[in-house]
Amino acid sequence: MEIDELNKMIKGCKKCRLSVTRMNAMCGEGNLNAKIMLIAQAPGEKEDREGKMFVGPSGKVLDELLNKAGIKRHEIYMTNLIKCMLPKYRRPKQDEIKTCSYYLNEEIKLINSKILAPLGYYATCYIFQRYGILSPSKAEFSSIYGRLFLAKDKKILPLPHPATLLYNPDFKEDLIKNYRKLQVLLKDCKWYLVCPMKRFYEEGKLDKKWIELYCKGDWGNCVRYRMEEEGRFHPDWMLPDGTLDERLQKEVKYEGYHYL
Repeated sequence: MEIDELNKMIKGCKKCRLSVTRMNAMCGEGNLNAKIMLIAQAPGEKEDREGKMFVGPSGKVLDELLNKAGIKRHEIYMTNLIKCMLPKYRRPKQDEIKTCSYYLNEEIKLINSKILAPLGYYATCYIFQRYGILSPSKAEFSSIYGRLFLAKDKKILPLPHPATLLYNPDFKEDLIKNYRKLQVLLKDCKWYLVCPMKRFYEEGKLDKKWIELYCKGDWGNCVRYRMEEEGRFHPDWMLPDGTLDERLQKEVKYEGYHYL
Protein backbone atom coordinates (compact mmCIF):
# COMPACT_ATOMS: atom_id res chain seq x y z
CA MET A 1 0.00 0.00 0.00
CA GLU A 2 1.21 3.54 -0.75
CA ILE A 3 0.64 6.50 1.57
CA ASP A 4 -1.80 8.14 -0.87
CA GLU A 5 -3.98 5.03 -0.87
CA LEU A 6 -3.91 4.90 2.93
CA ASN A 7 -4.82 8.58 3.23
CA LYS A 8 -7.75 8.04 0.88
CA MET A 9 -8.99 5.26 3.18
CA ILE A 10 -8.63 7.51 6.24
CA LYS A 11 -10.54 10.38 4.64
CA GLY A 12 -13.42 8.11 3.71
CA CYS A 13 -13.47 6.04 6.90
CA LYS A 14 -16.88 5.34 8.45
CA LYS A 15 -15.87 2.44 10.68
CA CYS A 16 -17.00 4.00 13.96
CA ARG A 17 -19.32 6.58 15.53
CA LEU A 18 -16.71 9.36 15.25
CA SER A 19 -17.31 9.57 11.50
CA VAL A 20 -20.75 11.05 12.25
CA THR A 21 -19.50 13.97 14.35
CA ARG A 22 -16.26 14.89 12.57
CA MET A 23 -15.78 17.37 9.75
CA ASN A 24 -12.46 15.93 8.51
CA ALA A 25 -10.68 12.66 9.18
CA MET A 26 -7.07 13.64 9.74
CA CYS A 27 -4.27 12.11 7.71
CA GLY A 28 -0.66 12.29 8.80
CA GLU A 29 1.52 15.14 7.56
CA GLY A 30 5.19 15.81 7.02
CA ASN A 31 8.37 14.24 5.71
CA LEU A 32 7.71 10.76 4.34
CA ASN A 33 11.38 9.88 5.03
CA ALA A 34 11.41 11.34 8.53
CA LYS A 35 13.55 9.77 11.25
CA ILE A 36 11.03 11.02 13.82
CA MET A 37 7.29 10.33 13.91
CA LEU A 38 5.20 12.30 16.42
CA ILE A 39 1.98 10.53 17.40
CA ALA A 40 -0.65 12.73 19.02
CA GLN A 41 -3.99 11.61 20.45
CA ALA A 42 -6.62 13.14 18.14
CA PRO A 43 -7.31 16.35 16.19
CA GLY A 44 -8.74 19.37 17.97
CA GLU A 45 -11.60 21.62 16.89
CA LYS A 46 -9.57 23.85 14.56
CA GLU A 47 -7.71 20.87 13.11
CA ASP A 48 -11.05 19.15 12.44
CA ARG A 49 -12.41 22.27 10.73
CA GLU A 50 -9.35 22.96 8.56
CA GLY A 51 -8.22 19.39 7.95
CA LYS A 52 -4.63 20.10 9.01
CA MET A 53 -2.58 18.93 11.96
CA PHE A 54 -1.60 21.15 14.88
CA VAL A 55 -3.04 24.42 13.55
CA GLY A 56 -4.81 25.29 16.83
CA PRO A 57 -3.46 26.45 20.21
CA SER A 58 -1.59 23.17 20.76
CA GLY A 59 0.11 23.68 17.41
CA LYS A 60 1.56 27.01 18.52
CA VAL A 61 2.96 25.34 21.62
CA LEU A 62 4.34 22.48 19.53
CA ASP A 63 6.07 24.91 17.18
CA GLU A 64 7.74 26.65 20.12
CA LEU A 65 8.89 23.34 21.62
CA LEU A 66 10.25 22.12 18.28
CA ASN A 67 11.97 25.47 17.75
CA LYS A 68 13.64 25.16 21.17
CA ALA A 69 14.77 21.67 20.12
CA GLY A 70 16.16 22.95 16.80
CA ILE A 71 13.74 20.88 14.74
CA LYS A 72 11.54 22.06 11.86
CA ARG A 73 8.12 20.64 11.10
CA HIS A 74 9.19 19.62 7.60
CA GLU A 75 11.86 17.36 9.13
CA ILE A 76 9.37 15.13 10.96
CA TYR A 77 6.17 13.20 10.31
CA MET A 78 3.12 13.89 12.49
CA THR A 79 0.00 11.82 12.90
CA ASN A 80 -2.72 10.89 15.41
CA LEU A 81 -3.77 7.73 17.20
CA ILE A 82 -7.42 8.67 16.55
CA LYS A 83 -8.03 10.25 13.16
CA CYS A 84 -11.30 12.06 14.02
CA MET A 85 -12.06 14.72 16.61
CA LEU A 86 -13.41 13.38 19.88
CA PRO A 87 -16.74 15.09 20.76
CA LYS A 88 -16.28 17.67 23.53
CA TYR A 89 -12.65 16.50 23.81
CA ARG A 90 -13.71 13.36 25.66
CA ARG A 91 -11.33 10.45 26.17
CA PRO A 92 -11.04 7.93 23.34
CA LYS A 93 -12.89 4.65 23.85
CA GLN A 94 -11.13 1.33 23.50
CA ASP A 95 -13.17 0.24 20.48
CA GLU A 96 -12.28 3.55 18.77
CA ILE A 97 -8.58 2.99 19.47
CA LYS A 98 -8.79 -0.60 18.25
CA THR A 99 -10.52 0.43 15.02
CA CYS A 100 -8.38 3.48 14.26
CA SER A 101 -5.04 1.91 15.19
CA TYR A 102 -5.11 0.01 11.89
CA TYR A 103 -4.33 3.28 10.13
CA LEU A 104 -1.56 4.21 12.57
CA ASN A 105 0.04 0.79 12.21
CA GLU A 106 0.07 1.18 8.43
CA GLU A 107 1.61 4.66 8.75
CA ILE A 108 4.34 3.28 11.02
CA LYS A 109 5.14 0.62 8.41
CA LEU A 110 5.08 3.03 5.46
CA ILE A 111 7.05 5.92 6.98
CA ASN A 112 9.34 3.53 8.91
CA SER A 113 10.74 6.20 11.22
CA LYS A 114 13.36 4.91 13.63
CA ILE A 115 12.10 7.16 16.40
CA LEU A 116 8.47 7.11 17.55
CA ALA A 117 7.45 9.91 19.91
CA PRO A 118 3.93 9.34 21.29
CA LEU A 119 2.46 12.48 22.84
CA GLY A 120 0.48 12.05 26.03
CA TYR A 121 -1.19 9.17 27.84
CA TYR A 122 -3.32 7.38 25.25
CA ALA A 123 -0.84 7.51 22.36
CA THR A 124 1.94 6.28 24.66
CA CYS A 125 -0.20 3.47 26.10
CA TYR A 126 -1.04 2.27 22.60
CA ILE A 127 2.58 2.34 21.37
CA PHE A 128 3.78 0.59 24.52
CA GLN A 129 1.14 -2.12 24.05
CA ARG A 130 2.03 -2.55 20.38
CA TYR A 131 5.72 -3.03 21.16
CA GLY A 132 5.28 -5.09 24.33
CA ILE A 133 6.45 -2.46 26.81
CA LEU A 134 4.77 -2.47 30.22
CA SER A 135 2.97 0.80 30.95
CA PRO A 136 3.38 2.28 34.44
CA SER A 137 0.39 3.13 36.61
CA LYS A 138 -1.37 6.44 35.99
CA ALA A 139 0.17 7.82 39.18
CA GLU A 140 3.66 7.11 37.87
CA PHE A 141 2.98 7.77 34.20
CA SER A 142 4.64 11.17 34.00
CA SER A 143 7.94 9.57 35.06
CA ILE A 144 8.38 7.96 31.62
CA TYR A 145 8.19 11.23 29.68
CA GLY A 146 11.60 12.00 28.23
CA ARG A 147 12.88 8.44 28.81
CA LEU A 148 14.07 6.43 25.83
CA PHE A 149 12.77 2.88 25.29
CA LEU A 150 14.05 0.31 22.82
CA ALA A 151 11.67 -2.10 21.12
CA LYS A 152 12.49 -4.21 18.07
CA ASP A 153 13.91 -1.77 15.51
CA LYS A 154 12.29 1.31 17.08
CA LYS A 155 13.36 3.87 19.63
CA ILE A 156 10.38 5.15 21.57
CA LEU A 157 10.46 8.51 23.35
CA PRO A 158 7.19 9.31 25.18
CA LEU A 159 6.62 13.05 25.48
CA PRO A 160 3.96 15.16 27.21
CA HIS A 161 1.35 16.48 24.78
CA PRO A 162 1.92 20.17 23.91
CA ALA A 163 -1.58 20.95 25.25
CA THR A 164 -0.14 20.34 28.72
CA LEU A 165 1.25 23.87 28.66
CA LEU A 166 -2.16 25.35 27.87
CA TYR A 167 -3.35 24.17 31.28
CA ASN A 168 -0.09 24.04 33.24
CA PRO A 169 2.35 26.75 32.07
CA ASP A 170 4.59 25.97 35.05
CA PHE A 171 5.69 22.77 33.27
CA LYS A 172 7.26 24.70 30.39
CA GLU A 173 10.91 24.12 31.32
CA ASP A 174 10.26 20.39 31.79
CA LEU A 175 8.64 20.13 28.35
CA ILE A 176 11.46 22.07 26.69
CA LYS A 177 13.98 19.69 28.28
CA ASN A 178 12.02 16.63 27.13
CA TYR A 179 11.49 17.85 23.55
CA ARG A 180 15.18 18.73 23.19
CA LYS A 181 15.89 15.01 23.40
CA LEU A 182 14.45 14.69 19.90
CA GLN A 183 17.49 16.57 18.61
CA VAL A 184 19.83 14.44 20.75
CA LEU A 185 18.45 11.27 19.14
CA LEU A 186 19.24 12.51 15.64
CA LYS A 187 23.01 12.21 16.06
CA ASP A 188 25.45 9.82 17.73
CA CYS A 189 27.48 10.72 20.81
CA LYS A 190 30.56 12.72 19.76
CA TRP A 191 32.76 10.39 21.82
CA TYR A 192 31.37 7.17 20.29
CA LEU A 193 34.24 6.47 17.90
CA VAL A 194 36.79 6.43 20.73
CA CYS A 195 34.54 5.05 23.47
CA PRO A 196 35.31 1.56 24.83
CA MET A 197 31.61 0.75 24.55
CA LYS A 198 31.99 0.76 20.75
CA ARG A 199 34.84 -1.74 20.80
CA PHE A 200 33.22 -3.97 23.41
CA TYR A 201 30.09 -4.09 21.28
CA GLU A 202 31.96 -4.79 18.04
CA GLU A 203 33.85 -7.61 19.78
CA GLY A 204 30.56 -9.12 20.95
CA LYS A 205 31.26 -8.34 24.62
CA LEU A 206 28.48 -5.76 25.08
CA ASP A 207 24.77 -6.01 24.34
CA LYS A 208 23.51 -3.84 21.47
CA LYS A 209 20.94 -2.19 23.74
CA TRP A 210 23.66 -0.09 25.39
CA ILE A 211 24.71 1.31 22.03
CA GLU A 212 21.16 2.02 20.85
CA LEU A 213 19.91 3.48 24.13
CA TYR A 214 22.94 5.66 24.83
CA CYS A 215 25.73 5.94 22.20
CA LYS A 216 23.24 6.24 19.32
CA GLY A 217 20.32 7.28 21.52
CA ASP A 218 20.03 9.48 24.58
CA TRP A 219 23.78 10.06 24.97
CA GLY A 220 23.09 13.22 26.98
CA ASN A 221 21.85 10.90 29.74
CA CYS A 222 25.01 8.73 29.61
CA VAL A 223 26.99 8.84 32.85
CA ARG A 224 30.22 8.23 30.92
CA TYR A 225 29.45 11.19 28.62
CA ARG A 226 28.71 13.54 31.49
CA MET A 227 31.87 12.55 33.38
CA GLU A 228 33.95 12.98 30.23
CA GLU A 229 32.52 16.46 29.70
CA GLU A 230 33.31 17.35 33.31
CA GLY A 231 36.84 15.99 33.02
CA ARG A 232 36.21 13.34 35.67
CA PHE A 233 37.86 9.93 35.61
CA HIS A 234 35.68 6.96 34.66
CA PRO A 235 37.00 3.43 34.14
CA ASP A 236 36.62 1.70 30.77
CA TRP A 237 34.38 -0.94 32.35
CA MET A 238 31.79 1.61 33.47
CA LEU A 239 28.52 1.12 31.56
CA PRO A 240 26.56 4.13 30.24
CA ASP A 241 24.21 4.02 33.24
CA GLY A 242 27.15 4.25 35.64
CA THR A 243 27.21 0.55 36.58
CA LEU A 244 30.67 -1.00 36.93
CA ASP A 245 30.81 -4.26 34.96
CA GLU A 246 33.22 -6.76 36.53
CA ARG A 247 33.25 -8.91 33.40
CA LEU A 248 34.41 -6.00 31.26
CA GLN A 249 36.94 -5.06 33.94
CA LYS A 250 38.55 -8.49 33.57
CA GLU A 251 38.62 -8.03 29.79
CA VAL A 252 40.40 -4.67 30.12
CA LYS A 253 42.97 -6.01 32.58
CA TYR A 254 43.55 -9.17 30.57
CA GLU A 255 44.04 -7.45 27.23
CA GLY A 256 45.57 -4.19 28.50
CA TYR A 257 43.19 -1.91 26.57
CA HIS A 258 43.72 1.81 26.60
CA TYR A 259 40.59 3.81 25.82
CA LEU A 260 39.07 7.21 26.31
